[in-house]
Amino acid sequence: MKKQTAGQEQLGEFASQFANLNDDVLFGEVWSKEDDLSAHDRSLITIAALMAMGNTEQLTAHLQIGKNNGISQKEIVAEITHLAFYVGWLKAWSTFNRAKEIWQENNSLRGEK
Repeated sequence: MKKQTAGQEQLGEFASQFANLNDDVLFGEVWSKEDDLSAHDRSLITIAALMAMGNTEQLTAHLQIGKNNGISQKEIVAEITHLAFYVGWLKAWSTFNRAKEIWQENNSLRGEK
């Protein structure tokens, strides 16, 4: 897994301790411990939690991370559909709109439909 630097890039000067915890602890230690959970599975779990809470600002980035971690379009559609019944129909719509942008953008770059 590549080193996460979003904390430093976005908050480093403003909230340096939080940025370090984000980059070094959350992503550097927790996310990198793949002998317990794969990055693919961590992404599925994280996306579910963000969708449930309605944290759409972070959701877009984690959908892209999830795609990079091997979540297929079929898997993300199944996850969002399943969660719609537990966390809310409108949250599913919002998540689908973000997921559709990410998976279609990547498909169009490769010339797929």
